[in-house]
Amino acid sequence: MKKNLVLGFLAVLIAVASCSFTNKTFENNDKDKLLLDIITYILEKGHYAPKDINDDFSVSVFEDFIDVLDPTKRYFQAEDIRDFEQYKFQIDDQIKNTDISFFNLVHERYIQRMDEVKVIIDEVLDEPFDYTIEESINSDYDKRPFTSSKAELKERWRKQLKFWTLNTFDTKLKDEIEKKKDDPDYTSLSMAQVEKESRDVTRNTLKEFFDFVDNLERKDRFVQFINTIVDKFDPHTAYFAPEDKDYFDRQISGRFEGIGARLQPEPEGAKIVEIISGGPVWRGQLLEVGDEIIKVGQANETPVNIVGMPLDDAVKLIKGPKGTTVNLTVRKVDGTIEEVAIVRDVVEIEESYAKSAKVIKKDEKFGLISLPGFYADFKDYADRNAASDVAKEIERLKEEGMEGLILDLRDNGGGSLRTAIDMAGLFIKDGPVVQVRASDNDKMVYEDKDERIQWDGPLVILVNEFSASASEILAAAMQDYKRAIIIGSNQTFGKGTVQTMYPLENVVHVNEYGDLGAIKVTIQKFYRVNGESNQLEGVKSDVVIPDRYRYIVLGEKGQANALNWDKIDAANYKVWDGYIDFEKTLEESNKRIASNPQIELIEENAKWLKEQQDETSMPLNYDLYKARDKESREKSDYFKKLSEYDSKLTFESLKYEQELFTKDSVLREKRNRWHINLSKDVYIEEAINVLRDLKLNNIKNEKLAHVKG
Repeated sequence: MKKNLVLGFLAVLIAVASCSFTNKTFENNDKDKLLLDIITYILEKGHYAPKDINDDFSVSVFEDFIDVLDPTKRYFQAEDIRDFEQYKFQIDDQIKNTDISFFNLVHERYIQRMDEVKVIIDEVLDEPFDYTIEESINSDYDKRPFTSSKAELKERWRKQLKFWTLNTFDTKLKDEIEKKKDDPDYTSLSMAQVEKESRDVTRNTLKEFFDFVDNLERKDRFVQFINTIVDKFDPHTAYFAPEDKDYFDRQISGRFEGIGARLQPEPEGAKIVEIISGGPVWRGQLLEVGDEIIKVGQANETPVNIVGMPLDDAVKLIKGPKGTTVNLTVRKVDGTIEEVAIVRDVVEIEESYAKSAKVIKKDEKFGLISLPGFYADFKDYADRNAASDVAKEIERLKEEGMEGLILDLRDNGGGSLRTAIDMAGLFIKDGPVVQVRASDNDKMVYEDKDERIQWDGPLVILVNEFSASASEILAAAMQDYKRAIIIGSNQTFGKGTVQTMYPLENVVHVNEYGDLGAIKVTIQKFYRVNGESNQLEGVKSDVVIPDRYRYIVLGEKGQANALNWDKIDAANYKVWDGYIDFEKTLEESNKRIASNPQIELIEENAKWLKEQQDETSMPLNYDLYKARDKESREKSDYFKKLSEYDSKLTFESLKYEQELFTKDSVLREKRNRWHINLSKDVYIEEAINVLRDLKLNNIKNEKLAHVKG
């Protein structure tokens, strides 16, 4: 109901805006100015926490737009920044007056500097690199200033080009050794020849990069400027140009072609922040969250260096038609560099659905349900949704003797609010599940009103830093009711906001401008039944088990301009009374974790990865580079024994699925691989231990025992 009220308000807002903008006239750059006017109007009137567009806002846009275009400070110079600073405190006024002078100046200078840098790069690459000199390059770009002269800029580029070429130089030297081993008559290239070929590779890579950049239009840069403004409101509010909106729509529909990974911009490339279940990356198991893509090559073509490239541009290179190959040069989480070939494909929808397994420990049987997302068909909710699918899996597990249930929400980025509420109802009799508040401070409490309980036995929910939104709603509700024990990372993602998408064609009906795209705007915040927000702080696990990302800032806390955490009045709810000694179970679990060697190794790995991430100085001397690379690879190999762990648990598919295997060998292979991975999972092992403790401390509620789901 509340959502309908909000959308109703925004419908009025759009109607008013439509009249206002249709009557406006603009002299130059009409479409850009109109776009700026519409978007800022919607943000000021429709955003959950609208910003004051003032001098502070102006300074933030000023700094961030320059950073978007030149995050590594290798194009603009100090004199450019001084020229730009005439607008540092005026961008707010320009936004209100639909003046884009700042954008025009920065964009024109950017094009000029790009052309000058091409000349510098050729000059640098014409000269051999001396890898015997002991020097280094620092990747802490935030702390270094813009260069004050062309000579200083050229020196910055020299070090960067030397660094990029160093890995190629090392690879080619290794290839020469292998060729000689395979063929003793082979005449090896000299060191100088290898060095020359390595520089040529870098030159060709950068030529591809600049060819791509040169094909970008002014409108592409203007979209980046618009999103720099939009991003100031919160990290989940964004403008989508027409072609980007089409891509977003495909993602929302659950069907998209590409590699199956969500990326985040970083100064040194595009970081993988989510791997989509069922996609090519997920199937190949060659990449992981935290890896940074630094080069993108199409099949049989020279890879394009995407360092410093805006994320939207990099994504255009990475995505492509089903069946085509993209070659990615990746800096792994541990600092090593690898090249990975991925065949683009359509993400397999089935792998985005709930799946279950029977877990056997000695003579005890437990159930595991993995839920990658809170999916739903919004046109026909009853047809298929995550809540009804989980209910079916629970019934199947009960039929096979399940004594406790694990609901795995790790890496679950959320989805439908309604499915989260319905799913909570599978485990509690009735009561509030989540509270939602709009910008007018009026709140709505969403409740489970169905008194049926699908599962009243021991329940554990697994989460990690990538469990977000609807996952956090369900986990928080089960935690507040003390219905489940939450096991996982210190906290979940921390996304406690809801967004809605507005096609701008609904705002301005002026055909001469064509499709203006759409804007996704944050309109509400979620709150737990205890009154606390999930925003920023996420859901804190009852039992914290460290993972390899423990010391790396991820989730909402790693996002700029995230909305704050706050608290409202608690809803009226009654804590679940099904467990005899809830706190004792937590105490026993923490004792096991403290003495588990596998968890100690995970903690050690997490600290090492943090050290690797914090290291910003990289040697340009070949011997020092080799020594550091050898050390990193040895440490990386040392931690590979994490994947050799055996929990001694047995995992089996349910009977209905085993019957499908006779006709579907692909499904059989997927489930076998899943079960192998589960048997190495110490988090699943501890979840089973907790379920066993809860089983001993569980009150069987006789009056609910007869209730069927």
